[in-house]
Amino acid sequence: MKKIQMKTPLVEMDGDEMTRILWQMIKDELLLPFVDLKTEYYDLGLVEREKTRDQVTVDSANATLKYGVAVKCATITPNKQRVEEYNLTEMWKSPNGTIRAILDGTVFRAPILIDSIKPAVRNWMKPITIARHAYGDVYKATEYRVPCEGKAELLFTGKDGSQFRETIYDFECGGVLQGQYNKDSSIESFAHSCFQYALDTKQDLWFATKDTISKKYDQTFKLTFQEIFDRDYKAKFEEAGITYFYTLIDDAVARVIRSEGGYIWACKNYDGDVMSDMVSTAFGSLAMMTSVLVSPDGKYEYEAAHGTVTRHYYRYLKGEDTSTNPMATIYAWSGALRKRGELDGIEELVSFANKLEEACIDTLNDGIMTKDLVGLVSEGYTATAVNSIGFIKAIRERLEKKLA
Repeated sequence: MKKIQMKTPLVEMDGDEMTRILWQMIKDELLLPFVDLKTEYYDLGLVEREKTRDQVTVDSANATLKYGVAVKCATITPNKQRVEEYNLTEMWKSPNGTIRAILDGTVFRAPILIDSIKPAVRNWMKPITIARHAYGDVYKATEYRVPCEGKAELLFTGKDGSQFRETIYDFECGGVLQGQYNKDSSIESFAHSCFQYALDTKQDLWFATKDTISKKYDQTFKLTFQEIFDRDYKAKFEEAGITYFYTLIDDAVARVIRSEGGYIWACKNYDGDVMSDMVSTAFGSLAMMTSVLVSPDGKYEYEAAHGTVTRHYYRYLKGEDTSTNPMATIYAWSGALRKRGELDGIEELVSFANKLEEACIDTLNDGIMTKDLVGLVSEGYTATAVNSIGFIKAIRERLEKKLA
């Protein structure tokens, strides 16, 4: 068949370890035979990030601002062990965090559902999308290990010379301090992204914090969301037949567990990190979770929500067979190709992305799965475990039939 032509490149961000291996398998088997793939390539593997002192991550984010659509492989955020393993000059920050800050974006994560795997919460019938604010909070916090007795103070000095000072705690022994922040412009961008995504996907939007305890920090989020909704989106939501409401996060958790799904749940940065893993695990697997970073001005970066699957990578290096689930990474590519097709008016590309996802679901519904999913299959269904390349080839077989 004639390959589908692209107009504008995708920004391609390669990654680390086993997901890097899967990345190439997916391109070789599921993309390059069918699409004349145009990408602007950036290697975000830890070796290249060390070599460029992480400038490559900044460059990839700026390229996303230029081209509007990116697709990203999972990457390593180094800890002390990784610094030693890769002989790093410093503990480089999370690439995801850097990209999110430059795009000023919000992360939307939703599970991929299949018939044979039922959610752990039996009344969940529809996907729950977690909207995670991707700026500040504990991820940008300043921390200090208090060594002895002493007074901890919060001090702010304004550019005009004014000061605010308040005692945090008079330590009678050692302890620990943490100072975190956020800014109005980022909270406003978060709100706009959530409201726009809800309108785009025709889903209700929930937002939850703990403003009864955090009467300045969390309340700022609450009031900002309400002000922007009332001013810019209330009429649009009514016209679309969807709703927005705020509730405390403990109430939101109870509501989520009792619900059937089918809405967007917006959370602050740390809450979104934790809740997206909870939701994905309850639906089945973190490897079955889509993830897209959306900026307020409509730039999109698609990625897998999971890590680099280090354990499987070391087995792969030994020549051992691996059964790593590539679904989230495939969906990162399909999401990016669909969005590129939509923006460039290429219906063939949109159709290809849809058929690729259909082929993935058909393969799983036929009982062909990686090992992580076989143990989750509901009673009455049968499943066969295959290795990663066997699973990808099974998807290709079904994709070719759909494209014929």
